[in-house]
Amino acid sequence: MALVLYQTADRIAYITLNRPQKRNALNDEMVQQLTEAFERASVDAEVKVIVLRASGKVFSAGADLDYLQGLQKNTFEENLADSIKLKQLLQAIYTHDKVIIAQVQGHAIAGGCGLATVCDFVIADVDAKFGYTEVHIGFIPAIVMVYLLRRLGEGAARDLLISGRLIDANQAQKWGLANQTVSSDELESAVATLAHKLIDENSAQSMQRTKAMIARIQEMDLTEALDFATDQNARARSTEDCRAGIKAFLDKTPIKW
Repeated sequence: MALVLYQTADRIAYITLNRPQKRNALNDEMVQQLTEAFERASVDAEVKVIVLRASGKVFSAGADLDYLQGLQKNTFEENLADSIKLKQLLQAIYTHDKVIIAQVQGHAIAGGCGLATVCDFVIADVDAKFGYTEVHIGFIPAIVMVYLLRRLGEGAARDLLISGRLIDANQAQKWGLANQTVSSDELESAVATLAHKLIDENSAQSMQRTKAMIARIQEMDLTEALDFATDQNARARSTEDCRAGIKAFLDKTPIKW
């Protein structure tokens, strides 16, 4: 059975964690299959938006404990190579050239919460729980920390990372970890509504450029960031999408993105 499913419909790629009997816990094979799925979506010309979702009642319980136990027998070099694969997956999602929506039901814990954190939007079931529980087993949320600090800021990130506590979907939304919370029977339709709104109303090129800028600007000092933003502003004006969008706006005519 494939651990990750890839399907497309209406310009949306659905990447589905498909290990429900293990609460969609992550192991090396699943990480590899997720990486391949996001690479596939990147080159799929029919895809404009990606939905990351999960089979079963749980989004992802984090790392597979059997898998973690096996890692204890590895050398440092072997564990480093494995950590690099996880880093590459999270980086690929965060810097992906297409918009990614996480559809979260049940628990999103540790590495599972990390997957949601690096997505552009998170829509959650009101009964969902979020948290980084690594400290409870003597581990550390090292790689996902980089992204959580960016998303939430230091105060909320410290709370989650050091306490290891779980928070509900409403608290996750207050802190910015989730963008929207809905009832379980509305989850799929809420994700579809957002996906189609992005597809119908937004330029893919503009969303891609905006995502890339968000990722890069935070690494720059103020002067460097402003110089970079000014350059990108000028470049965007000459793109085909910008010309078409401005013309449609001035002509008061609809545009099909």
